[in-house]
Amino acid sequence: MSFQITGLPAATFAPLFALSDQELAAREAVRMIADRQPGFPCRVSLRDAEPGESVLLLNYEHLPVASPYRARHAIFVRANAVDAQLGVDQIPQSLQIRLLSLRAYDGSGMMLDADVVPGSELAPAIHRMLERRAISYLHVHNAKPGCFAARVERVERVERV
Repeated sequence: MSFQITGLPAATFAPLFALSDQELAAREAVRMIADRQPGFPCRVSLRDAEPGESVLLLNYEHLPVASPYRARHAIFVRANAVDAQLGVDQIPQSLQIRLLSLRAYDGSGMMLDADVVPGSELAPAIHRMLERRAISYLHVHNAKPGCFAARVERVERVERV
């Protein structure tokens, strides 16, 4: 069972970087400068910001479903972030180094399974969850702060003849 990890689209957040700090505050967002690495994981590029790099900390609705699990939480986005382009079954370094919470949802946004794993053990946990056909997608969160990190989709491999 193969999978694809995706980040959020850069176009969603790019206009926010042109806003003043006061305009960001009105949207409950904060501009920050990364002062360490790791520490500011970007949800667009799926990379940690470099020290000195500008990031936005904002609230984002990562699970906009009509279910009790509808959810939003704080995320970081790097200035000038480019959409992550991960290969099938590839896990970005920013996930490999963290303790992660993995949550599995059906097509109605109902949680069917959950686990907490070190990032180094993420792939086996993803494979185990996606074996259940009732699971439509997974969300990965940083386990300690609880922030949304990425989405995982099942990839059906087509055999070439």
